[in-house]
Amino acid sequence: MKPSAMQRIRSKLFDLLLAVWTVLFTPALAILWLCGSPERGVRLASRLWARGVLIGLKWLVGLTYAERGLHNIPDEPCLIIANHQSTWETLAFLILFPDVAIVAKQELLTIPVFSWFLRRSPMILIDRESGPKAVRKMIDESRAALAEGRSVLIFPEGTRKLVSEPVAFKRGVELLYTKLDRVVLPVALNSGHFWGPGRSYKRAGTISVSYLSPIQPGLSGNEFTRRAEELLEAERKQSWPQAA
Repeated sequence: MKPSAMQRIRSKLFDLLLAVWTVLFTPALAILWLCGSPERGVRLASRLWARGVLIGLKWLVGLTYAERGLHNIPDEPCLIIANHQSTWETLAFLILFPDVAIVAKQELLTIPVFSWFLRRSPMILIDRESGPKAVRKMIDESRAALAEGRSVLIFPEGTRKLVSEPVAFKRGVELLYTKLDRVVLPVALNSGHFWGPGRSYKRAGTISVSYLSPIQPGLSGNEFTRRAEELLEAERKQSWPQAA
């Protein structure tokens, strides 16, 4: 059997495992609901679920990850910005940054089980069609999360991009930066080389998670956007995948 055919089979087996693993969490939802859906309990359960997914990826698909630049992570809650190439990072950040508050689009609430965790973790869910109202909600809820000691994660590109596409932010993140007045940690990923839009199956290899030099508060919104895009784009260009 050709290596690519075997990889496709392994990828399909992972998809099956993901569905079964998610269903197995249904009893946990009932228990947490009966206990009043405590935030800490919900976040602990979501991390356990995500860790199981990453273990499944490692053993079935042969896909793992390596972190670089750990010394750049601030000692205090911060605003995390990351390029977005795959579903992988939405799961992995639950492990990389426990208790992180992720700015997510409201459409994700249509996903069974996962939507329950999103609401009760809680994450920062916004309706992009509501314009200024969505931005105000994002800022207010981000401030609340930071006050609780939780870092805030946003994918400024708004949606998953092909690995060949340059980093380009949507409007809104520069306002979040200026209003929160917090250190920003840029995180560059090359996950799309292994699990991303345009790929029919998940590939084996090592995803690179690069923590780049923090951006201090105090810049103008335009200057922040320019600097952040340049940092992530430079890392995107030199972050070649490590095949298994």
